[in-house]
Amino acid sequence: MSDSTPASREPAKHLIEVAATEDNSMRLDSFVARKLDLSRTQAATLIANGHVMVGNRRERASYRPIAGDRIAVEIPPPAGREVLGENIPLDIVFEDDDLLVVNKAAGMVVHPAPGNWTGTLVNALKGRGGELAEAGGEDREGIVHRLDKDTSGLLLVAKTDRAHRVLGAALQARKIVRRYAALCWGHLDGDRATVDKPVARDPRDRTRMAIVNTGRAARTDFVRLARFDSVDLLRAHLHSGRTHQIRVHLASIGHPVVGDDTYGGGGGRKLVALPARRHFLHAAWLRFEHPVTGAKMDLREPLPADLTQSLITVDGSGTLSANSDLLEHFGFYRDDN
Repeated sequence: MSDSTPASREPAKHLIEVAATEDNSMRLDSFVARKLDLSRTQAATLIANGHVMVGNRRERASYRPIAGDRIAVEIPPPAGREVLGENIPLDIVFEDDDLLVVNKAAGMVVHPAPGNWTGTLVNALKGRGGELAEAGGEDREGIVHRLDKDTSGLLLVAKTDRAHRVLGAALQARKIVRRYAALCWGHLDGDRATVDKPVARDPRDRTRMAIVNTGRAARTDFVRLARFDSVDLLRAHLHSGRTHQIRVHLASIGHPVVGDDTYGGGGGRKLVALPARRHFLHAAWLRFEHPVTGAKMDLREPLPADLTQSLITVDGSGTLSANSDLLEHFGFYRDDN
């Protein structure tokens, strides 16, 4: 988590810290742009308007941070910015009058934020027309939980405030079952593992999450479905939904998600036939009670084509077919934990 839940507003102020081990040769505007996924022009504008502080002082865009600098960046809310609907195709797995479930594509941001004001799932949902729950706020209408930008798979959207309220409560009570397919580097010590470690913003780099003793409680159960030469195929079961939880938990035990540039798993892409800017994490299985009818919902989404090809590559047996559900083949949907 993937992935964070419930959908709540983050503070506008982002604090980042230069690595203490060495000076930084990058200009301040370039550094801020890279850390916050902004354009260099956007970063330079923030600096010029006094929204970037190095320690307790202002610096020019050309300043080069040195070891130990603490750089605070405040991104003011855009005045009068309206989240507009856009004609962006969506893969709708289920829909009725109360909710819908989207198979989110990798590369799509869930809701507007600095650096991603357009092209998001919310823009696409508003572009479809129809009702969306307003409980999440104008820029997060309908969103019950989130998936990371480069994580694909199933995501719940509420159409009414009632559905949003009931689903949000079910999420908090851990009554919504979310299971992810993940490929991790190396091999777990056994076929099952549980990581129960608190997660919070990394105090040294506010663009990342980390295991922090004062963070929010987070637990993920992992089941190994297959062991290959250099990677394991896992099923991850979220018991909580902190930002980047699965990725942080796997990295914390030395087995980062394959392709995860942020948490140490980004190397070896050619070895696993994984495209650039993609990590192997997919929200494949979602179970919950319908917020109005109470019906048992069981939704499953096979691996997308890029992850299917990656799994065929690491398997190397020549027996797997891109036209079959490889998660079914490896027993992903067995309800044994």
